[in-house]
Amino acid sequence: MSFDTKKITKNAYRITKDREITALRIRVPGGHIKTEYFELIKEIADEYGNGTVHLTTRQGFEVPGIPFEKIDEVNRKIEPILEGMEKNIGVEIEDSKEGYPAAGTRNVSACIGNRVCRCANYDTTRLAQKIEKNIFPNDYHVKIALSGCPNDCIKGHLQDFGILGMVEPIYQQKRCIGCQACVNNCNQRVTGALSYQQERVKRDEDRCIGCGECILQCPTNAWERGNKYYKVVIMGRTGKKNPRLAKPFLKWATEEVVVQIVTNVYDYIEKYIDDSLAKEHVGYIVDRTGYPMFKEKILTGVELNSECQVAKHIQFGGYQNDKNISFVKIGE
Repeated sequence: MSFDTKKITKNAYRITKDREITALRIRVPGGHIKTEYFELIKEIADEYGNGTVHLTTRQGFEVPGIPFEKIDEVNRKIEPILEGMEKNIGVEIEDSKEGYPAAGTRNVSACIGNRVCRCANYDTTRLAQKIEKNIFPNDYHVKIALSGCPNDCIKGHLQDFGILGMVEPIYQQKRCIGCQACVNNCNQRVTGALSYQQERVKRDEDRCIGCGECILQCPTNAWERGNKYYKVVIMGRTGKKNPRLAKPFLKWATEEVVVQIVTNVYDYIEKYIDDSLAKEHVGYIVDRTGYPMFKEKILTGVELNSECQVAKHIQFGGYQNDKNISFVKIGE
């Protein structure tokens, strides 16, 4: 049988090693899904697939073993999931009976956030779903991950956009007993942004990463949570050509700034993408145009909050498999 592979992949199905078989990719924005959909996913896997479900690295579900000729039936079957995205997140889907309208922008993933984790500085699921509403459906290849704190459990440093939660720690000296629990913890486990001088704790604003560890460690609540902010790291990636960690782009940014820059990236991609390629990772577009051009386009129309700081220059680095790596066999 003949199939339009471009249409199939856009419809969120994978081209597999078996020419007659595909796999359905189910989005789970923010890594959070209602249990009512589990039975439906099981039903699809048992009736149309091979009875298994793969949990993907991007927090979605992948149902393998689906024959191509069953795609239309499966699309009608997953209609409740798409309707849930429309109802609960606000995503606009033209015809939910036709399945997913795009798959280029990957599922927005998130750590469990402050709904559960005491270290998290914000509700990652809520913000992930807000971003999903703004960017889906979209065919451009973009990966976004949200972490509640700089621990970055979601591995945002391997994404095009990693959004790390920050909190402004507010010091109340009258409550401080000078135990230096916050200072010792920051020196041992964080960046050494705190010091104890003249019977009070001093915070080096340049070294502080807004992790909130000082707040968690204080036995007398001398540290309080101030405003919530975000650090944005950009253009991390795996892959064959030039794997690398994302580098800091913004810090102490508000939620409004974060949502706007992520939304703006699509205009930047549309303007500079290489149409001769089947797809192009946004990081390679940035490599080609240069960071200054990316920064200019991505910040167009964005009103930065007064606390926000933007990286002047970024050297992305990473390594290339065909350059600057020498190997020898043992004994030679």
